[in-house]
Amino acid sequence: MRSVTIDQADRAESEELLTTGEAAALLSASRQTVVNLCNSGVLPFTTVGKHRRIRRRDVEAVRTRKERPSRDQRRSLWLNMAVAGRLVVDPNVVLDLARINLAKLEETHSRGQAAHWLREWRRLLDGPTERILEVLTSPTPWAREMRQNSPFAGVLSDDERMRVLTAFRENDRAGG
Repeated sequence: MRSVTIDQADRAESEELLTTGEAAALLSASRQTVVNLCNSGVLPFTTVGKHRRIRRRDVEAVRTRKERPSRDQRRSLWLNMAVAGRLVVDPNVVLDLARINLAKLEETHSRGQAAHWLREWRRLLDGPTERILEVLTSPTPWAREMRQNSPFAGVLSDDERMRVLTAFRENDRAGG
């Protein structure tokens, strides 16, 4: 019987090949996001037949990397944090508006990637409010994708939205 050291086991695990779906689960992102990361060269991969396989260590490196989000992503996050604030103060009103908006979005986006994200929002809106707050305020790739299809339009008044954007610009200029 051959014994395996902890170091050998760690090395074997880091070399483990994952499917794009498994990599997506580890990154809390969509499978398409993983494919895009592979195609852009951010995530190295090999092919087995016609399928991409990605080393676990490469996925972990992307997962733990601390990239500064783009200015647009930071601005979106600020707006969604303001929506989260309104959700905490008046959850019933905010969730009712989100459900109305979601129903309208589902009518026009019944297929494709947008429909996928809208189904995710439907699941979230039927669950605990704390999970919705996590999505609104999280910097993860999955949360960013979710916010691109947000049902929270109209939660902030025009004045509130402008105040958030002004505060963001001042903070961003100051290097925050």
